[in-house]
Amino acid sequence: MKRLRTLVEWSKGSPLRYAFKGGRLVLVGEDAPAPVNYGFVPGLLNPADGEEVDACYLGPPLPPGTEAEGFLIGMVALSDGDHKLVLSPEPSPLDPEALAPLLAWFAPERKPTLIEAEAAWAWLMHLQGGEG
Repeated sequence: MKRLRTLVEWSKGSPLRYAFKGGRLVLVGEDAPAPVNYGFVPGLLNPADGEEVDACYLGPPLPPGTEAEGFLIGMVALSDGDHKLVLSPEPSPLDPEALAPLLAWFAPERKPTLIEAEAAWAWLMHLQGGEG
């Protein structure tokens, strides 16, 4: 399994949403509590929104600003192309039942769908212009 590094902006269970702006972490608002640690993969842009690729890091809550490395176990594919990688601290299979709260977190019109690790990795390689 492939490993990736992510930066956490939003802690699992917290309604406080932070974002890196100008190289520093700032509070950007409150929302429904995050079902996972939510952040991004530094330096890898998603053309769907021009921002760094979003990542959902499983496991216990991590404070905003935490750098975490995890195994790519899948992806939440969204109809608007703003896909979210799913990372786990341990190599594990994608568990659709356990990830149901994550899928429910996204608006239904975005058609959130779980994608296996191989397809997620292929999407990443396409973004980087390379081969898996």
